[in-house]
Amino acid sequence: MPKACDLQINIDGQQIFLLKEKVISKYCGGLKKILNNRKRRCHVKQELGIRINDFPGGPEGFELVSMFCYNDGKIQITEANVCLLYCCAVYLGMTEKVLNNNLLQQTETFLEGIFNWKWDDILVILKSCQQFYTYADGYGLLEKIISVLAKFVQNSDSNLLMSSPSASSSSSSPETNSDKSLSFSSKKTTPEKIKSTLSRKAWWFDDLATFPPNIIEKLIQAIGAYKADNKDLILTRFLLHYLKIATQTGAVDCRNNNEYAALAETATYGVISVGRMTFSCRGLFWVLRIVSKFGLSRDVRTELEKVIGGVIEQATLDDLLVSGHDMGVYYDIDLVIRLVRLFVDINGADDGMCLQKVKRVGRLIDKYLREISPDQNLKISKFLGVAECLPDSARDCYDGVYKAIDIYLQSHPIITFEERSRLCRCLNYTKLSFEASKDMAKNPRIPPRVAMEALISQQSKVPTIDYVAETPRVKPSQIYKEKTRNSFTQESKDMELNMDKMQWGVIELAKLHKEMNGHVSKLFLLDSARTSSSPRFC
Repeated sequence: MPKACDLQINIDGQQIFLLKEKVISKYCGGLKKILNNRKRRCHVKQELGIRINDFPGGPEGFELVSMFCYNDGKIQITEANVCLLYCCAVYLGMTEKVLNNNLLQQTETFLEGIFNWKWDDILVILKSCQQFYTYADGYGLLEKIISVLAKFVQNSDSNLLMSSPSASSSSSSPETNSDKSLSFSSKKTTPEKIKSTLSRKAWWFDDLATFPPNIIEKLIQAIGAYKADNKDLILTRFLLHYLKIATQTGAVDCRNNNEYAALAETATYGVISVGRMTFSCRGLFWVLRIVSKFGLSRDVRTELEKVIGGVIEQATLDDLLVSGHDMGVYYDIDLVIRLVRLFVDINGADDGMCLQKVKRVGRLIDKYLREISPDQNLKISKFLGVAECLPDSARDCYDGVYKAIDIYLQSHPIITFEERSRLCRCLNYTKLSFEASKDMAKNPRIPPRVAMEALISQQSKVPTIDYVAETPRVKPSQIYKEKTRNSFTQESKDMELNMDKMQWGVIELAKLHKEMNGHVSKLFLLDSARTSSSPRFC
């Protein structure tokens, strides 16, 4: 009496199937060949055993094959299992050469109707391939599925642009929009209508955001928008959405993942292609924050920074406060310096610049300096790099730079005298206000020589101090009244008031000058004391 089962097949070391050799060999050409070779080598009749590693779908896949064989070559094929059955059929050689209407032929016939499938069915079949991605890709099945998916994505974009607004739907599936995709509005499509459909074009974003990067990469390749070839705005927005979710979930180490890096590069090229026409300055900074986490190449990053640098006059302080990763510095100082220098290069030389833009950036940089100054890891060279990256014409007044320097000195009390002097080199003393110069003279953190230079620059703006010293008790207004005693026009009164303010300012400046001489004298006395107290060597 023959044994009921004379064949053992171990699948991936997880499960052993007891089968009849005759039944399995009838459909599986690959197994039949292996068994025949075994029989030739082993003359003694014994129960045959085969171990198969890395079988498509593991034990689940082989169980479906067994059901097919034991059911006289019949099995219910669905969108959920067709890919697995196809890969198993190819792997085991279940072709027409072995038996007519074998499993491979049945799955191929089922897949012929894939171009008429619904969106949800495509998603189901694509998700099933993730479990045996290598086989689905190697057998060409994945390419076929993704080509269908790419047509859905491309057609939905154009159809939504030409569809009637009344046919809109809140559904996230294109089936509900199939009728409207074929009906065209008789009214002319305006930019406002196109803008209103942007959100509707993104109906597929969340559906595809769950797939791994290797499938998304194949999708953009099928669309023909891979890396530098990407000129598709909708695809660019999807990739940014996809990368944002990847960073939020933290499911992948972005810096070490080449697949994500390729997607980030493709998204960046898409942003560069449309640039400032579509993305606001804040939007561009947001893009930079997203794609920077995936390790962009230097050339691509430079091109993106050029786009941002061209519109940096529209930036806010929050936009510039990009987190940094260099030597513990909290902010990315080098990025801001590069962007401002790009802004200067793009807008030309000093004479050719739009002065209003330059001054707007100057005010922004002064705010930025005051914000980063308290950072304990901020080096003087970085501070100067930010302060000096703009031309002098960018600032009508250097009070903002002085305030930033003062904040830096308060936050870094241990820096040397030479470093303090070096820090103040970015000041243009002639563009300091009188109040700022007065504060510098009294500020113990400012080197006396720097304060003196600031005071001297203020002297050139007013009459000489000798004139004030000769007439300290005479009211400045009386001098002017003697010359214009009979004039009572409004213009004379204004000039009289301005003269009063100027003369009192000169008196105040003289007092400060006297105070500074005292400070300098004390400094020399202290220096002399240090010198005399030091040991002398013969």
